Amino acid sequence: MTATHESASASAEAAAPAAGRRRGVVAAYFALTKPRVIELLLVTTVPAMFLAQRGIPSPWLVIVTLVGGAMSAGSANALNCVADSDIDAVMHRTKKRPLVRYEVPRRNALIFGIVLGVVSFAVLWAGANLLAAVLATSAILFYVFVYTLVLKRRTSQNIVWGGAAGCMPVVVGWAAVTGKVEWPALVMFGVVFLWTPPHFWSLAMKYKDDYARAGVPMLPVVATTRQVSARILAYSWATVGCTLLLVPVTSWVYVAFAVLAGAAFLIVAQRLHTAVRNGKAVNPMKLFHLSNSYLALLFVAIAVDAAVGLPVLG
Repeated sequence: MTATHESASASAEAAAPAAGRRRGVVAAYFALTKPRVIELLLVTTVPAMFLAQRGIPSPWLVIVTLVGGAMSAGSANALNCVADSDIDAVMHRTKKRPLVRYEVPRRNALIFGIVLGVVSFAVLWAGANLLAAVLATSAILFYVFVYTLVLKRRTSQNIVWGGAAGCMPVVVGWAAVTGKVEWPALVMFGVVFLWTPPHFWSLAMKYKDDYARAGVPMLPVVATTRQVSARILAYSWATVGCTLLLVPVTSWVYVAFAVLAGAAFLIVAQRLHTAVRNGKAVNPMKLFHLSNSYLALLFVAIAVDAAVGLPVLG
């Protein structure tokens, strides 16, 4: 091998680890945004836009709203990681997050979260309207300052009120189309708001010891399992009831799905409570996973209903 070939080979070997490190850094920053959480939030945004339009909204407006909304949610999640890095370090479920593993400096993560928030505001203002931008930014501020820094470590009702931040994408989507907030947007907000406790408490039942170790008073940590399952069932009924408030602005397509999917959701919630009440072993993750599918498919039904354009029932 010539000296030139040896030099080229050495350069390639040095470049490979460097490229790997760069990919690792990019992946770490991406992980700070909690992309799986963002996916579910955005699933509710587009259907809200369809319903606001009562048809198919402008593709450009949808793209802009999704990009701005993803940045907004990513900002909130990154700032949450900064504030909760001490908790994440002692919980098995979160011990692999970037700040816990020192893959991203805490200061850099803070700057990253703030920049994402600022850019999301600019994107939504320029591409949609000022109201959508303000609503998205208010969700960031609420999630970080009200839920993360105040409620999460102080009350078992943390996720009930803190979950309001996760309801904002539907209102942002509606405002992006109409430039205002109307009652169907508030009903969809209510659906996500009421859905959040059974969704999150079923997860918290699984990771009860994690939250106890971290000193976070999630409901399953401070209440009996029977009390938790009873509240999950109550909120599940409230969620399904709230979905039916959209009947006046939808057709039989949405209503049929809301009733059938709601029944399935309630059956699983009831089974969880019955098993707990009878002292049987339970797997709350069944309800957790079903709740994800339920919300996603419910909002898909809203979009399909609006796109089909059948006469509304109201």
